[in-house]
Amino acid sequence: MAATGLDQRKKAGAGRRTLAALLLASTASGCAVGTPPLSLDEHIQGGRADLATLFAEQEPVAGPIGLYDAMARAVRHNLDSRLRAMEAAMAQDQAQLATYDLLPRVDARYGVEERNKVNAASSQSILSGRESLEPSTSQDEHREVGDVRTVWNALDFGVAYVAARQASDRAKIAAERRRKVVHQIVQDVRAAYWRAAAAQRLLARVDPLTRKVERALDNATRIERMRLQSPTQALAYQRDLLDSLRQLQSLRRDLTLAKTELAALMNLPPQADFQVDMLHADDFDMIELALSPEEIEVLALTHRPELREERYQTRISRAETRRELLRMLPGVELTSSANYDSNSFLVNNTWAGYGAAVTWNLLNLFNGPQRVRTAEAAAQVAHARRMAVSMAVLVQAHVAYINYRNAEEDFKIAARLRDIDARMLQQLRAQGGASAIGELPVIRGELNLLISDLRRDLAYADMNNASGAVLLSIGADPMPDTVIDGSLATLAAAIRDTEAAWRRGVFTVSDQYTAEPPQLSGTPAPARKVLGANEQAAATRRRL
Repeated sequence: MAATGLDQRKKAGAGRRTLAALLLASTASGCAVGTPPLSLDEHIQGGRADLATLFAEQEPVAGPIGLYDAMARAVRHNLDSRLRAMEAAMAQDQAQLATYDLLPRVDARYGVEERNKVNAASSQSILSGRESLEPSTSQDEHREVGDVRTVWNALDFGVAYVAARQASDRAKIAAERRRKVVHQIVQDVRAAYWRAAAAQRLLARVDPLTRKVERALDNATRIERMRLQSPTQALAYQRDLLDSLRQLQSLRRDLTLAKTELAALMNLPPQADFQVDMLHADDFDMIELALSPEEIEVLALTHRPELREERYQTRISRAETRRELLRMLPGVELTSSANYDSNSFLVNNTWAGYGAAVTWNLLNLFNGPQRVRTAEAAAQVAHARRMAVSMAVLVQAHVAYINYRNAEEDFKIAARLRDIDARMLQQLRAQGGASAIGELPVIRGELNLLISDLRRDLAYADMNNASGAVLLSIGADPMPDTVIDGSLATLAAAIRDTEAAWRRGVFTVSDQYTAEPPQLSGTPAPARKVLGANEQAAATRRRL
């Protein structure tokens, strides 16, 4: 007997050592798991694939690009806009996925069970200690078992319901963030477009004037060597010419980058060769914006994506408080199952089961109040943050309006200065001069006119940007909710018409706002109403 016990202990010890060796081997192999670094060829291939993907599936540039064509391309192809659109779509999918948590849990199981020995047992009397039943079995050595079990918990349903509503609000937040990105992209395109237009308009005049300055500089150098003029006058003349040449080169550097910035916003290759629509002298019209400062402030509090995001975040925080309160309640769990067991000893191999139970995590009674207080504090922080954002939005809207009015005055002055420089150049050319020194006033006049043209163009660009900044400050969407088709021409026309309506103080407002991305399809839009600026502001004040 002693030998038998010793053998059993040896076998048990050997089993434990084998198990320990297996655990050690699995742990060592887990620690040794790693990945080799990517090779240089793989990096090169990845870079080439990314370069091919960056500009794929884009409509080719067939002609001069207008302002709204550039905006349409940026909205369609800009990578930041694409990323936000994908995030909004993913958040919408997550909100849809959260609704499945409201359904009962259904578990299905099927398996095969084998035993190498019979599952037999005997009974012993607790009174006499004698065996009261000879060893017997009621289970086959080979069985097939399966069941389908449905479990529904009322507490889990309530928590999942609140979580699904929070996920829906998060999807709306993602849509608002996409709106903000689209607004900023449109404003960036506006600024880059007008700089590109000024560059295209003036660069053609910079090169001839640069060559003229260089020729005059060569003549001045020869005059100095021939001593036809006093050294002081000759050197002063050369200095003025070199200063003019420096200004021309500075202009060239500033203007040549404008098209690159515009190409990047439209997701075109940086070296893309394209032209923008040129403005003629008669096209520099004043920009009308039929909005008062009071209307701008009210509209900003209504339409800005940042504020709408904070309102959704406040609702999420309030729902979190209700969610934590629900966790403190007991749950009622209902179960039902359909079962199968191939055991031949059973009288019924299939049966259905039902049950009901009350579950309660008593620890939630202790930590639940703290979680509720934390959720309430988060709701208060969200409210305070919304108030801070509201104040910042009001200031931004007011500053944008002031900048717009100042940009109007700056453009008027720049236009008048340009006319004066043009008339002065006409007078200088009429006076003329036979000597090389006499070319300096004409060169200066041409340079002054070129700089005045640039300042006038940039002042016009600033006025456009300032008016666009007002629309940006009130959260004006550049596109309607629905576009007839997905072509760039249709999208550009929709942006142009929508922006023109906003500038006139006419707003297209949905009866019930939905923060979904614009639909590029022929699906009819929901019922909508058109309000003037005063009506819109009054309606918004009533809501606030």
